[in-house]
Amino acid sequence: MKYKIISWNINGIRAIEKKGFTDWMLNEKPEILCVQETKAQENQIPQSILDSPYKQYYSAAEKKGYSGTGILSSVEPQSVERNFHEERFDREGRILKAVFKDFVLYNVYFPNGKASNERLNYKMDFYGFFLKMMKKHIKRGDKIIICGDVNTAHREIDLARPKENSSSSGFLPEERKWIDLLLETGFHDTFRLFNTDSGQYSWWDYKTKARERNIGWRIDYFFVSNNLKDNLISASILNTITGSDHCPISIELNI
Repeated sequence: MKYKIISWNINGIRAIEKKGFTDWMLNEKPEILCVQETKAQENQIPQSILDSPYKQYYSAAEKKGYSGTGILSSVEPQSVERNFHEERFDREGRILKAVFKDFVLYNVYFPNGKASNERLNYKMDFYGFFLKMMKKHIKRGDKIIICGDVNTAHREIDLARPKENSSSSGFLPEERKWIDLLLETGFHDTFRLFNTDSGQYSWWDYKTKARERNIGWRIDYFFVSNNLKDNLISASILNTITGSDHCPISIELNI
């Protein structure tokens, strides 16, 4: 079966629906669409989205108008989990795990560490906990897809101004090292398998109108386990799609 999977930090599901989100989704026709930063409780999802033909699964933060993830799928998963079963990480609606016939999909909105040292520590703890989970999957030989807003640019090629941001959360050595460790565990950064060009970004600061100048960061990713690498057909950044401070990213697989 051929799968097109899209991931997008939409920066508010109610806000983006006013910008034509459902029409875009129905035109794009992904088998699976993963969204992050929905900023909505389940009873706040716009009816126009709920009425779409996709099966839908959401995880909301306890704090209203904050964080949150969603999976919209034309393929019914065998099971869906909305948390890590780890209380300190389960309050912010940051994870959805969907088990499909051909793979296990993790849609994750990783924490941002810029606000304070406390949040940076939370982010690194979240990273560490997630990596342990992935190592268990790899050991079992599971086929894993990870997507979402990782909130870290991996290498200098992944942001427009690496030197100026070398001491900023999102490009700190320890954050970048975590991506190294994930790849060493047995994963591939799908986009870099197909594209090694600079200037390829998925997030731009609204306040400075950075998108107009392409002063951006590549902080949204699809990672696949080694045993899915040969199933990849493509990996793309859909940087012409507007509506959020992030743009969508996608992969295609044939399994």
